[in-house]
Amino acid sequence: MRKLFALLFFVPLLAHAEAAPDAVIKDLANQVTTIIKQEKSKHSSKRELAQAVDAKIMPHFDFARMTKLAVGRGWRDASPQQQKNLTDEFHTLLMNTYSSAIESYNNEPIEVLPLEASPESKQVMVHSRIIQVGKQPISIDYRMEKTSQGWMIFDVAVEGVSLVTNYRSTFQTEISNAGIDGLIKMLVDKNKELEAKK
Repeated sequence: MRKLFALLFFVPLLAHAEAAPDAVIKDLANQVTTIIKQEKSKHSSKRELAQAVDAKIMPHFDFARMTKLAVGRGWRDASPQQQKNLTDEFHTLLMNTYSSAIESYNNEPIEVLPLEASPESKQVMVHSRIIQVGKQPISIDYRMEKTSQGWMIFDVAVEGVSLVTNYRSTFQTEISNAGIDGLIKMLVDKNKELEAKK
């Protein structure tokens, strides 16, 4: 499972905002895996590896939207400061988890499938799969939206399981039990726990 989580983030820099989403991912995926291999060859710590990938990949994730979708109904009840705290902690949670999971990556080929969307589409689903020797490929789908900053990723699904949906159930349960501040505390505590393992 940790390995699958790591594969969620093998998404390249969106260097050309006007390029088709699938073309951008296909053309630049090798650059991201090269960064990872370089950091591993330097025996970088999990923290250093996470920071390197965070700098290259995470600016192209719409964390505000991802957090809003994951929090669900409780988002509209949160104050602007609470929304910011939730977004910051959710971002940190994903990167902390990723820094632990990324070490399991073994340079499996990533195949990006042709995009099935009209040129006018503002939201698309980019389908890809991880090729595994002797095993079935792992499907990874990216939900993307065209914004003023280019194509932004706002959800990722592995084998049909949405990252946002997967967190929503946990988040809503925590909100029901302890409110928005309880959810923020849960995220802060989890991030401290993951940080300590580094």
